[in-house]
Amino acid sequence: MNMNLLLVGINHRTAPVEVRERMNIQESRLAAAVSDLAHREGILEGMIMSTCNRVELVTNAREDAEATPIVRTFLAEYHHCELAAFEPHFYWLRQRDAVRHLFRVASSLDSMILGEPQVLGQVKEAYATARKVGALNGVLGEIVSHSLAVARRVRRETAIGSSAVSVSYAAVELAKKIFGSLRGKTILVIGAGKMSELAAKHLLASGASAIFVSNRTYERAQELARAFHGTAVRFDELFGAISRADVVISSTGAPHFVIAKDLAQKLLAARRNRPILLVDIAVPRDIEPAVNELDNAFVYDIDDLEAVVEANRRERQREAAQAEKIIEEELVRLERRLSTRELAPTIVAIEEHLNRIRESEFERFSGRLSSLTPDQRQAVEALARGIQNKILRGPLLELKGGADRPEHGNIVRLMRRIFGVGE
Repeated sequence: MNMNLLLVGINHRTAPVEVRERMNIQESRLAAAVSDLAHREGILEGMIMSTCNRVELVTNAREDAEATPIVRTFLAEYHHCELAAFEPHFYWLRQRDAVRHLFRVASSLDSMILGEPQVLGQVKEAYATARKVGALNGVLGEIVSHSLAVARRVRRETAIGSSAVSVSYAAVELAKKIFGSLRGKTILVIGAGKMSELAAKHLLASGASAIFVSNRTYERAQELARAFHGTAVRFDELFGAISRADVVISSTGAPHFVIAKDLAQKLLAARRNRPILLVDIAVPRDIEPAVNELDNAFVYDIDDLEAVVEANRRERQREAAQAEKIIEEELVRLERRLSTRELAPTIVAIEEHLNRIRESEFERFSGRLSSLTPDQRQAVEALARGIQNKILRGPLLELKGGADRPEHGNIVRLMRRIFGVGE
């Protein structure tokens, strides 16, 4: 089984956004691009992954082909550019390193946000696109498929993606801790900043049923409310909206408290002391810290949220160490499976190759052996077979006994080259 892997890529760590944009391959053109790559002379299989944070091409080439110039030419032709200016940003990984990288990407260990779930879906889409155009029909397809299984195992056996590592997600976590479930809860967004917009989006995705939006500029409140299928509230009607809300996200940039303690007391009375979560992501703060002293009022400011995020980041780093161990285990497991599959055909091919050589030599010397009696000829043939078997004994023992070693696949391919047998 041929495995001559090359992975070429750039990501958020190696290249600035302008380089990633220049090397990006649009989703609508991805199928044609990967088909072009996979059908170039010397390339057996290919896959391309192109997102805002990374562009990666992985190929499986013929054993006698050098994939680097092929991929370099493809990139230069596809992007209509001289590649030299961009190459310092690229990484070039081969064989085992390429497989490990695929596993790490699918498992979100190479992402900008460690443990984020979106990348697994992106790998699945790249895999499906390459399969659809016939670009993954061999060992590379099996490797990418295995990377998806590895990612699922990492998700199942570690908590790498279970805690919030953004302020907006941290607000959702806090809301769930207070209310248990967000189903049927009402959200009020005060101010139309990006962070409060994200928090509201995540709260709605987690089951909240209604949203109100208030802003000093009423048109902006209407605009954001439309985006969430919610209701705009004029700023001078804020009290009534807060009294109906279970979660308030405030980010106005006002120079004074929008919700002071005395106002909060009136709100809680109007709510009959039902719990309310007040998320203050404004600087300076919108909600008076003393509100937290009131029963059933839970106030969290930006520092509280960032403390939660930092603790969760540290927890994800600890989980990532376990995920790396899983990846190394799966790397060895895949290598064993692939090398074991190569083993039997390799042994048969070597034995048949040496048998042909022996028979060819007997044919070449048939004139000189014509004077031998049948018994003598049989003895010479037995001698030749015995020498052949003794020569083969060491290499075959090495092949059969080394299947558990990570380098076994390389040994199998080396034996094929030494004995001159093809795939």
